[in-house]
Amino acid sequence: MKSRPTREHVAVEQTWNLDDLFSTQEAWDAELQEILDHLPLLTAFKGTLHTGAENLLACLEARDELVVRAQLVATYARLRTSEDGTNPQNQAISARVGDAISALNAALSFISSEILDLPDGTIETYLQEEPGLETYRKSLHELLETKLYRLSADTESALAALGEVFSAPYTIYNRGKLSDMTFAAVQDSQGAEHPVSFALFETDYEMSSDTALRRAAYESFSQTLANYQNSFAAVYASEVKRQTVMSRLRGYESVTQMLLQPQQVTLDMYHNILDIIGTQLAPHMRRYAKLKAKELGLEKLQFCDLKAPLDPEFSPPVTIEEAGKLIKAALQVMGPEYAQIMETALDNRWIDYVDNVGKSTGAFCSTPYGNHSYILITWSGNMRSAFTLAHELGHAGHGILCGQNQAYINFRPTMYFIEAPSTLNELLLAQHIMEQSDDPRLKRWVIIQLLNTYYHNFVTHMLEAQLQRKVYEAAQVDVPITAKKMSEWKGEVLANFWGDAVELDAASSLTWMRQPHYYMGLYPYTYAAGLTASTAVAAKIREEGQPAVDRWLEVLKAGGTKRPLELMKMAGIDMSDPQPIRDAVAYVGSLITQLEELFAAQEQ
Repeated sequence: MKSRPTREHVAVEQTWNLDDLFSTQEAWDAELQEILDHLPLLTAFKGTLHTGAENLLACLEARDELVVRAQLVATYARLRTSEDGTNPQNQAISARVGDAISALNAALSFISSEILDLPDGTIETYLQEEPGLETYRKSLHELLETKLYRLSADTESALAALGEVFSAPYTIYNRGKLSDMTFAAVQDSQGAEHPVSFALFETDYEMSSDTALRRAAYESFSQTLANYQNSFAAVYASEVKRQTVMSRLRGYESVTQMLLQPQQVTLDMYHNILDIIGTQLAPHMRRYAKLKAKELGLEKLQFCDLKAPLDPEFSPPVTIEEAGKLIKAALQVMGPEYAQIMETALDNRWIDYVDNVGKSTGAFCSTPYGNHSYILITWSGNMRSAFTLAHELGHAGHGILCGQNQAYINFRPTMYFIEAPSTLNELLLAQHIMEQSDDPRLKRWVIIQLLNTYYHNFVTHMLEAQLQRKVYEAAQVDVPITAKKMSEWKGEVLANFWGDAVELDAASSLTWMRQPHYYMGLYPYTYAAGLTASTAVAAKIREEGQPAVDRWLEVLKAGGTKRPLELMKMAGIDMSDPQPIRDAVAYVGSLITQLEELFAAQEQ
């Protein structure tokens, strides 16, 4: 049996190069200390922001300069921990930077408090008097919108100082998941033994065409999850309690209202995603599940079979190099500026592909302001990995274009928009592959890849979001969050969606333990929101060509200068209207219909 390597034994060329952030640990140490040493220069502004526009501008610019440096330091620590959470040095620098960021946030909390204490109309006067403040207009207006929910300056400072404590649930969740969990090895249908890990299960075994291996790995994986369910529930309950208490202290009507405010999203927009996709997509996905059971020769599709490949014999291995060439070709439609970002990312070790002990599961892209992007995935050698890579490169392209065109304060759009650029890349990749051949089997295979994308965003993450909604509704009336309750709610969500098309076992209800998104506010539903928007944009690119591409590039470069609804309207999409959601669901249904027809034609 091949065991997972430790970090020091992986191929360096398949890892990201964090020297681009800090060339040595000593350089990182020095920068962290210098940031802390510079704090008094900023706190010297305390008590002076009422003195005039010029002074406010100087304070905001000094703050941003220091925060940008602090984020580079924090990014380095986070990426080190992500590549190997078992490394004691990585754990130590993560703790150090957490303390430092909490101290920084506490020291700078006076800025928001003093701005909110200014008499009504003062900020408008400052904006007229000082042209340099124009860059801050949107952020200042958004800050004023929170005035009703702000606490006293001393209280805000104390809360900011507790930042590391407040982030403890997420830290504990990750530490348990990546450092403490072990899984029993399993055998495939030929009797060969395989190690099991979080990453191996989610990127390989769950999608294996070997039913014996897939189901054995699921059993091993689920047994370990079950052993940790009470601890993980207690950790998550702490996170939910923190959010609930904070929403009440600040005077919000609900936790949901508090979490949606920074996203600049209405309750209707939030519920539309969950309700429309949840009800209208379910019949289509049940058809898909029944098709999969039939084609795989399974009497009943079990929960652990949902990601089994429909046509494994037509899914040849894909190397990192092959995937890179394919993605670059697919994204040429985005123009030379965007294509160059993709080229640089793929050729200059922005990406960490390897699997090793202690590496974070899933995939993400981190783009700190003032540096390039860093992408973490675990390469499994199949086309799903290629689509995941295209997705994360979408985040990278977006982040780089934002950073090149906007000041730090306007760098990042809200979470509601953040998944649109990444999912568009997946759709463009599928479209490119489809255009290469008229072969019905290739078309069928591409549709399957597309459905994997919609499954990930419209099913996996949307069902996470439906569970999250149940949790917050319960927390609002002080229902205790326990492992039993979490599994009960998750089971209800799955049963309501899949009906009798999928056989749900007790272990399927433990999937609430698998995702870190629950520790990131109302993040899960935004995957579905982003893919809804990108589905519409992809259609416009097919119909209009260059004008639609040009509009989209302007949207990407706009960063956080506009609210999410405005950004999407720039691209020609109105997300305040439920119709784009219905259209996206109908598109998924059409893909499943095409797939049914292609398989039926093969059988004739």
